[in-house]
Amino acid sequence: MALDKDLLDILACPKCKGDLTLTPEGDGLICAACKLKYLIKDDIPIMLIDEAEPITE
Repeated sequence: MALDKDLLDILACPKCKGDLTLTPEGDGLICAACKLKYLIKDDIPIMLIDEAEPITE
């Protein structure tokens, strides 16, 4: 089960309060401003700054 679009629309980055986008694989949420990826485990987004993975692209 993927994230509901309504839920995705209201989620914001906990660090900068910016917009998040779903990864193409559907395994995380990306904040382009902070360059962080928040993982999604068992269809639950883990929105903890300390648990986010840095994006190195």
